[in-house]
Amino acid sequence: MPSDIAVEKKKIKKPPLQLHYLGDRVLRQPAKRVTKIDDELRQLVREMLQTMYSEDGIGLAAPQIGVHKQLIVIDCEPDKPTTPPLVLINPTIKNVSKDLCIAQEGCLSIPKVFLDVKRPQVVEIAYKDEYGHPKTLKAGDILGRCIQHEMDHLNGVVFVDRVENFLTLTQELSKNGFSYQAVKPVA
Repeated sequence: MPSDIAVEKKKIKKPPLQLHYLGDRVLRQPAKRVTKIDDELRQLVREMLQTMYSEDGIGLAAPQIGVHKQLIVIDCEPDKPTTPPLVLINPTIKNVSKDLCIAQEGCLSIPKVFLDVKRPQVVEIAYKDEYGHPKTLKAGDILGRCIQHEMDHLNGVVFVDRVENFLTLTQELSKNGFSYQAVKPVA
C-alpha cells in the first residue's frame, strides 16, 4: 500500500540529508528495527523522499544517509506526481520466487555505476507503513528488484556485492572512482 506522506516529487538544490558512498563503513552496519513510529520518523521519511527525488533515485534506505534504522522509501514512478511512494518499516522477506532474473541496477551510494545483478523475480514481504499498520506486499519487475536492493542495505549489503562479472565490476568501479576493495562479495 503506497504512502500518503506528501512531498513534492522534484529536485531541490540542497537535499536535507547527506548520502554516504561505497567505501564508507556506515553502509556496512546492519540496521536496527524501528521501535517507535511517530511524527519524528515520518519527518525523516519526508526528508529521505526529498533527498531521493533530488538525486534521481527510485529507492533509498536509511543506512545510506547514516541512520541505522530498518526504514526504506521507494518510488518507481518518480515522474508521476499522483503515484504515492512506498514506505517500508522493519520489512522482512516472507517468500521469493524460484525464478531468477538478471537486470541492471544502480545505487545512489555508487553514482554512475550500473551493473547486472541476479535476483529472484518476485518477492513477498511483510512490513509496517508510516503509521505502524502491518502490511504485506508481493512485487515483481522493477518494484520487486528495488525492494530487494534496498533491503540489502538494511543488512550492510550493497548491490556490487552481488555482481558476478568480476571484470566488468572492477572496470566500472575504477572508472567512477571507487575501489574494488570496498566490495564484499556475497555467496
